[in-house]
Amino acid sequence: MLVLSRKTGERILIGNDVTITVIRVGPNAVRLGFDAPQHLNIVREELCAEIELPGSFGTAEPRPDDFAAAN
Repeated sequence: MLVLSRKTGERILIGNDVTITVIRVGPNAVRLGFDAPQHLNIVREELCAEIELPGSFGTAEPRPDDFAAAN
């Protein structure tokens, strides 16, 4: 596991097409922004048990309302 320290506004690049930006750092939470191609699914870990994604997470197709309800 790679562990990095970042300040608000700083970015982390993954490959050529994924960017993670630190939006806000608070006392109990960090807000991150993800810029990635639409074909990549970005899901919080705790939602993986509720929503089965194609590929390694499961076989069912996610419905758009699944993600709306989870946010």
